[in-house]
Amino acid sequence: MAITVDMVKILRERTGAGVLDCRNALEEVDGDFDEAAKLLKKRGLAVAAKKAEREANEGLVEAYIHGGGKLGVLVELNCETDFVARTEDFQELAHDIAMQVAGAGAKYLTPEDIPRDVLERERQRQFEEIGAGKSEEIVQKILDGRLRKYYQEVCLLEQPFIKDEETTVRDLMTSKIAKLGENIKVRRFARFELGAE
Repeated sequence: MAITVDMVKILRERTGAGVLDCRNALEEVDGDFDEAAKLLKKRGLAVAAKKAEREANEGLVEAYIHGGGKLGVLVELNCETDFVARTEDFQELAHDIAMQVAGAGAKYLTPEDIPRDVLERERQRQFEEIGAGKSEEIVQKILDGRLRKYYQEVCLLEQPFIKDEETTVRDLMTSKIAKLGENIKVRRFARFELGAE
């Protein structure tokens, strides 16, 4: 199948990948957009994994104020170079993550950041809700599913992205790492809500 400029443009808008990457992916899968998007995502994950160990000491602090000053967020987003930190894509990512924190109220970055006592209380609460009368294997499966849902509620990187519920914040970060060619990390964030503890 002949790959047209319009086909490349559509895939690029859909995935955010580079022009050449989109063309190559479409050629490999004979113009199938869904398969090309899957291929680009797989390649993006591989790129992100290679870059994960690299130092990310540059970046910016993004501030987001919402609700007439009743809610504010600060996010420190790091990358490898000042050059990337000044790009529109990186700044847009920082803004999107700040909006995510404001809108979805994450408390932790990853499940590993949840304090052990907090996680144990949640595990115990969920266990009590499941109730008796089920086999240990069934209880464990239900508990694992409920904990995954809990992680999506309280962990920033596990949350569905507010602008696209099909994508997690982690997937969004991975796609930007692949696109910008540098390691990118959320170093820390804080959410301030008037009157809240």
